[in-house]
Parts: sequence; structure tokens; C-alpha cells
Amino acid sequence: MKLIIGNKNYSSWSLRGWLALQAFDVPFEEIKLALFSDTFHSELAKYSPVGKVPVLVDGDLSVWDSLSICEYVNENYLNGKGWPADTKKRAVARSVVADMHSGLFGIRNEMPMNCRARRRIELSAQAKKEVASLEALWTTLRSENAHNGDYLFGEFSLADAFFAPVMFRFQTYGIALSAAASDYQTTMLAHPAMQEWLVDAVAETDIVDADEAGEPV
Repeated sequence: MKLIIGNKNYSSWSLRGWLALQAFDVPFEEIKLALFSDTFHSELAKYSPVGKVPVLVDGDLSVWDSLSICEYVNENYLNGKGWPADTKKRAVARSVVADMHSGLFGIRNEMPMNCRARRRIELSAQAKKEVASLEALWTTLRSENAHNGDYLFGEFSLADAFFAPVMFRFQTYGIALSAAASDYQTTMLAHPAMQEWLVDAVAETDIVDADEAGEPV
């Protein structure tokens, strides 16, 4: 099985698909393509018709979009353990993933993932509202599930994987969080798979100018 990803420093969607495998100890071959390089689209076309990363290739099957990849991995390699076991909690987990997958545009547009950088930006009112909503969401979910572990639904799940890029974003741009939200961020950043991704991201030398938002600190 192969996972085709973009630069680890910048590609937030690649991180989500990668964690669905790496955080759950699923063996795979990682193929990294440099975003916006002259050969990016021609190389990616070997694996997917849509021209976007990540792409999962399993035998004769090609799956794109991080959420689709997560669902495929969960069903075929995790025996359903990527989501909470409880039916109601599983529904909530999918709901919060859907919010991240299709919303929070203020955060996503104003704070590009840039793992190795430390930048300063002025957030819009919309982005600040989204940050506050995430703080409240994370605090509530961790409080409700604290008896099962330190993540949103106790044990690490695909819901945590979907918020992983936000952890790097908030670290890069120095976003001040509530004590409870900051504790969750610390937990996420300490996850071995997150640490592994960060080491690789910092070692990269490619620069994507469009994702170098704000001013250096």
C-alpha cells in the first residue's frame, strides 16, 4: 500500500491521511511529491486523476481525499477502531470531522500550515470566532471522555487526526488558547506520529511562497 503526499511542512490534508496510517501502525510506503514543482502534476497523475494529495493506492484501488482515505483505512485495516466504539460518540466524531473537512475557512485561509515557521498575523473576526469555537468544542469533548484517555474521545481517533494540522497552525502563529485547549494541543503535539511528521517537515527546504503568511517572529 502506498500513500502519496505533498510537502510535510505545508500539506495539511496529507497529514490527515498519513496519520490514519502511521498513528495506527498500518504499514505503507510513503511517496512524497514537491508541491507546485514542475513535475508535481505529471507525477501525481500516475496515481490519481484529480491532481490533489493525498492519494492512497492499495493494489488496483486509488483513493483520494483525506476523509475517504480515513474511512477506507478504518474499514479495511483498523477493524473500525479509527472511530469511537460507542454509536453516539461515533456520530459526534464524524460530525466534528465534517466541520473540519468542509468549514473553518477563516483558520484554513488565514493560517496556512507551515510547521517549521514562527509567524505573526492579525486574525479576522471570523477566524477568531472559529478559534473560540474549537476551544469550546475540544474542551467539552475531552471533559466528557477524560475517563477513557487524553484525546477528544478518549483514545486517539480519526477525529484527532483531522484536527492535527490545526495544532501546528496554532503553534506557528502563536495563537493563545484557553488552558484546556492548550492542554489538548500539547497532548497532540507530543504524539509520536506528530513528532515524526514535524522532524521531517523541519528538514525540508522547499519554499511555497503562498503559504508563508504573516511576518517572521
